[in-house]
Amino acid sequence: MRVFEERAADIDADRERTRELFAHTAATGEPTVRAWTPHRQIAFGRRDTRADGYDRAREAAEAHEFPPVEREVGGRAVAYTGSTVAFARTEPAEGRNIQQRYARATADLQGAFDRLGVEAREGEPPESFCPGSHSLQADGKIAGLAQRVTGDAALVAGIVVTRDAAAMARVLEPIYDALDVAFDPDSIGSVSRADGDADPETVARTIEQALVAGYRDGDDGSAADATDDRDA
Repeated sequence: MRVFEERAADIDADRERTRELFAHTAATGEPTVRAWTPHRQIAFGRRDTRADGYDRAREAAEAHEFPPVEREVGGRAVAYTGSTVAFARTEPAEGRNIQQRYARATADLQGAFDRLGVEAREGEPPESFCPGSHSLQADGKIAGLAQRVTGDAALVAGIVVTRDAAAMARVLEPIYDALDVAFDPDSIGSVSRADGDADPETVARTIEQALVAGYRDGDDGSAADATDDRDA
């Protein structure tokens, strides 16, 4: 397994690095893991781009000094404050179905939260940001997962709110209003709010370790040792 760390120089380069992980797995069959803190931004989903209020939502993001971008995986708009942790695991698509991959990644993430001192459970409060069926909550939504499968590779990715829940709420409230999506600012939780170790670097490395170990354990011990490729 190849492990990538650190974020790239800017938003575009950072997004390209995740695409490279997906392409690497599709070409070689080698799984990869990455956990990092993306640059400050609002990542809009495809449904957002088709909404009548999308232009107003982008203007709201820019007014709060969050550069707007469009992502390929996931649902509604997500805010990265600079302390928000993103994670991704790519693996060969053959042999497991979508729900199995979600279940394994969710269990791995819960294990990481346990080590961070957070008792996270599946589900999310009503009117959460980026509402979906694969989320974790602890005093509010603290993590969401999404999945993409193309050809020979599958990507399970998501975000974890370490802190800055209030900052996320301030920027997402006018954005969701413009998109005409129900949103309760108080539904946002965080590792900090749940009294866990909220240092973004600690959260990222703990999630990284859980995703690597979870894949090896779920692969009957046959997966290759993790290779640190942080400078790739």
